[in-house]
Amino acid sequence: MEETILITYLNDFIFCPLSIYYHHLYGNTKSDLYNTTKQVDGLISHESIDNAKYSSDSSILQGIDVYSSRFNLMGKIDAFYINDGKLVERKNLVTKIYDGYIFQLYGQYYALEDMGYDVKKLVIHSYSDNKNYNIALPPDDKVMDLKFRKLIDSIKSFDISNYIQNNPDKCRQCIYSPNCDRSLDVK
Repeated sequence: MEETILITYLNDFIFCPLSIYYHHLYGNTKSDLYNTTKQVDGLISHESIDNAKYSSDSSILQGIDVYSSRFNLMGKIDAFYINDGKLVERKNLVTKIYDGYIFQLYGQYYALEDMGYDVKKLVIHSYSDNKNYNIALPPDDKVMDLKFRKLIDSIKSFDISNYIQNNPDKCRQCIYSPNCDRSLDVK
């Protein structure tokens, strides 16, 4: 049986596939021992969604589990406005739209579609500065949709023993760098 991929792994894998391994390795360790300030800020901005307290409007799905049978992806959405068909992914502060952000939205999009919802609009919301960034739906951006599908194939076929990190900037930003045997972070 094929293993299910968590939607959050789409962004994590692009950043560094080893971060997924270390996340599992740390397991239930208290995250405040290794989370950076940026990560803590992100968790705080997600609290209202995670606790379904963003809105009392029953036409807004908040923090619900979703699953795409098409791609064997599962995860949670931040907010889906049923009446408008608008899916929103919240980030603490968006300074650049990374492919990983878009692919998380695509995973959520496909999951909601597979679950029978009609998604008409994708938005990345920057919580700190209250900015919204519209993202094209997968059928409207064939290039990004193909990259999304290739990413899933890469995750499924990934072999950790052959992975070599080649971007020291990613290592410098990685919370797992001090324990990673392949880190390029020179302090």
